[in-house]
Amino acid sequence: MADIKSKISEDVKTAMRCKDKPRLGALRLIQAALKQKEVDERVQLNDEQVIIVLDKMARQHRDSINQFQRANRTDLVEIEQFELNIIEEYLPAKLSDEEISHLIAAAISNTGATSVKDMGKVIGSLKTKLQGRADMSKVSGLIKTQLSG
Repeated sequence: MADIKSKISEDVKTAMRCKDKPRLGALRLIQAALKQKEVDERVQLNDEQVIIVLDKMARQHRDSINQFQRANRTDLVEIEQFELNIIEEYLPAKLSDEEISHLIAAAISNTGATSVKDMGKVIGSLKTKLQGRADMSKVSGLIKTQLSG
């Protein structure tokens, strides 16, 4: 079993013992998403695949938070933010803008990208390094800036 998955399972047990219902609910939400992915693809998820699922969940929660804020639903914003915080506990540490820029520069030189048309190559080479560690839409903008400037 993947390290992250086993950590989540242990945290579920701890939350049950402590009768921490909000945390338990959020952890079960994570477990359900992981189990769904395993059933859909008929595989045991490794840590890299778990991070991809968690990253997708985090992105969905951020989108929900933005929509709930626009609708002035602070009650729902709080719930989503709480769940997002728990999801982010299992994601790798975020990279700084400077670290991301260095990785982008290295990927551009490694792939030989010269224009915005080569963005796909650069993103492809960075995706695994940045998964869960950076907002890929932000990364995409930085790549575009570096390739056009």
